[in-house]
Amino acid sequence: MTWFIRFNKPYDVLSQFTDPGTAGSPRQTLSDFIDLPGVYPAGRLDRDSEGLMLLTDDGRLQARIADPRHKMPKTYWAQVEGIPDEADLRALAKGVELNDGLTRPAQARLIDTPADLWPRTPPIRVRKSVPDSWIELTIREGRNRQVRRMTAAVGHPTLRLIRARIGDWTIDGLAPGHWDTLCPPVKPRR
Repeated sequence: MTWFIRFNKPYDVLSQFTDPGTAGSPRQTLSDFIDLPGVYPAGRLDRDSEGLMLLTDDGRLQARIADPRHKMPKTYWAQVEGIPDEADLRALAKGVELNDGLTRPAQARLIDTPADLWPRTPPIRVRKSVPDSWIELTIREGRNRQVRRMTAAVGHPTLRLIRARIGDWTIDGLAPGHWDTLCPPVKPRR
């Protein structure tokens, strides 16, 4: 049987099954939530980010989802400092110059606070003098901390980041720290 699962990764969890860090203070990993031998993540999600991860024991499927050459869209909800204007959103959509080059074109729009959003522990820092807002950003590449660097580049640092979708798969109906199976696995769309 081929395993293909979706997992809603909580904040402060490593997107791997072991912690290469110090033995004195182990951090939470995928193994604290998923006990399926031979299953590996199809891509990474930073420790301080939350949301959808896909895992499988099918190496080809894993590579197809994770490899940036396949340009699978990934949609994020970013809670940012301030309220981006149309020029900020156009810059995100056109591509932002980062220290490792220009990002590919993306889709960017302001959204209301996502429905059924769970509280984050610990909560984000709130500054009474600076409003915050939510952006939905869909990218087709996966540079290190890319969404955070993109929002910062347009003057709106990310306070909270949630991956909501990878291709056709979403976190809809899946609580943080929970997973379910997607059987049989559906081949990802380009």
